[in-house]
Amino acid sequence: MNVKAVAEYLVSWLRNEVEKAGAKGVVLGISGGIDSAVAAVLAQKAWGENCLGLILPCESSVEDRMHAQLLVDTFKINHRIVELTDVYRLLTTKFESYLKIEGVKGRLLRANIKPRLRMITLYYSAQARDYLVVGTSNKSEISIGYATKHGDSAVDLQLLGDLLKEEVYELAHYLGIPEEIINKPPSAGLWEGQTDEGEMGITYAELDTYLKTGEGRPEVVEIIQDMHRKSEHKRRMPPIAYIPAEYK
Repeated sequence: MNVKAVAEYLVSWLRNEVEKAGAKGVVLGISGGIDSAVAAVLAQKAWGENCLGLILPCESSVEDRMHAQLLVDTFKINHRIVELTDVYRLLTTKFESYLKIEGVKGRLLRANIKPRLRMITLYYSAQARDYLVVGTSNKSEISIGYATKHGDSAVDLQLLGDLLKEEVYELAHYLGIPEEIINKPPSAGLWEGQTDEGEMGITYAELDTYLKTGEGRPEVVEIIQDMHRKSEHKRRMPPIAYIPAEYK
């Protein structure tokens, strides 16, 4: 990959898309992870002071907070911190007062509230400023639906959506993202100790290899194809029940 050409293209693409929409800038969440770091640096190159990064702690680890702060300090990114932990706990208590589910499903139910709260915060900020919301999902994650529906997948523009995870790493090195961010295990930070690869059951290297070549160990291919099939609804707009003309 020609990282210089890709970086310049994405900066130009982001400028053009926002201008076409008649918006004044962009807002995105900065988690302390590599994808949001790369997206934030590209967005700042495109929009300067009209790029706003929101750090949105929600029972987040100290490491993630530190890495998010490190990124905005290193690249002088205009940012705000909005603490969502108290809101999250209040909502969870309210929801579970009428419906509480234990076990793995219950943990995931609670965890998915976090990216949906962040989505609300990002759109509040974007609407107030006439900005667009930039997403940070990459091609690898989108292909298997590794995102919370109406959470981190609810954005106006997917800046990294045509980049495999390995290509995001290439861009990160080119852009000078701090090594602390590049080298840590990818995690959505949904709960303590959670990692992307642990939750997916495969590695990003295995996923990227399959997406490039269609090949992989049988058990890996089965996981990827199953996740892709089950997540198809995340990559489409909600279907409309078109009524046959003879019924109208």
